[in-house]
Amino acid sequence: MNFNDLLPPFDQRGMDLSLARMNRALKQLGSPTESIPAVQVVGTNGKGSIATLIHSALTAAGIHSGLTTSPHLIDWCERIRVDGQTIRPETLRQRLIELQPLARQENLTPFELLITAALIHFQAESVQWLVLEAGLGGRLDATTAHPNRPLVAVASIGLDHCEHLGGTLTAVTEEKAAVIQAGASVISAPQAAEVNAVLARRCDQVGAQLIQVSPLGADWQLGLDGIWQRDNGAVALEVLQQIAARGWPMDAASIRHGFAAARWPGRLQPLLWRQRQVLVDGAHNPPAAKRLAGERAHWSGQSLGLNWILGIQSHKEAPAMLRSLLQPQDSAWIVPVNGHRSWSAEALKASCPELASQLREADGHEPVETALEQLEQAGWPQARPVIAGSLYLLGDLLGRGLLRAE
Repeated sequence: MNFNDLLPPFDQRGMDLSLARMNRALKQLGSPTESIPAVQVVGTNGKGSIATLIHSALTAAGIHSGLTTSPHLIDWCERIRVDGQTIRPETLRQRLIELQPLARQENLTPFELLITAALIHFQAESVQWLVLEAGLGGRLDATTAHPNRPLVAVASIGLDHCEHLGGTLTAVTEEKAAVIQAGASVISAPQAAEVNAVLARRCDQVGAQLIQVSPLGADWQLGLDGIWQRDNGAVALEVLQQIAARGWPMDAASIRHGFAAARWPGRLQPLLWRQRQVLVDGAHNPPAAKRLAGERAHWSGQSLGLNWILGIQSHKEAPAMLRSLLQPQDSAWIVPVNGHRSWSAEALKASCPELASQLREADGHEPVETALEQLEQAGWPQARPVIAGSLYLLGDLLGRGLLRAE
């Protein structure tokens, strides 16, 4: 179902971070879900994974919960779930229609409108816990308008969206740590020293408890691939233990079942192109690219060279990403992200002259398919081609059927 008539394009409005609009809108709506406790998930990389793991375990334990995530891959409905089930398209459409007068009155951004619709939906569904993944920020994020956030999960924090959050790790962390309220329990993944310092200072200032976790051991089965998911799983586990300590029926077996059943598409996910397997990942900033590069040691045939197909938006730090991803024997096709301003191969060759001989630009109406066809004609490589650089790229390919699940 198309929601373009109800949700204006994100780039049409631009970035407009504020809590005032959300606070006024929610007050006019009677403060939906105000009494329902929430886990707010903030950070740079891993927020969606942590939120998904928490929600999956809550569902396995029979605790009625609502989840919001962003961005979506194919369908807006992916962003709003209750007990693992996405909101029905006709339900979301009705919620958005009902909210249009208020959205115009308060000039809500698309993200604010979606969070408002999610909270109304969760109230109607009588959920018992909320899991709210913050957008790019924290202090002025729409999810921060929810007043009842006793648990804050902090994913790995790195430099991204610096044009909005500040150009240093300390500045970015301060924006994200500002969500922490008095009395909250804050569960953090392993962080850089600067990040830890900001989190500790904020918790001391407001009277919150900071809990820093170590990665899960190998005895934990996760439905999410990637060594870094051990960090995310440790955060989720401590959050769930905190929920259990508050009197909710959360046992070890439910947590393990929920973690094993968790799915988060577009992250180290094998997909098919014409019956040939490719690997996709939404890494879109330097820290995520570094983590993705660290995974290659586990991939068959990678020592012979990897073929990357990368679509990176123009405001992202693409040169730093390339320097993390590419080894001397690798090649990379640079493709546009449909509907978004993107880096070109020419621009990246100028910015990374030492990598210029490894960069290619795929021509044609379907650049990704052109790159894959060239690989097929040359003899399909032993190591799966890797498509990465943007979740919007992956969503477009899946939405148009160029890639499909196995």
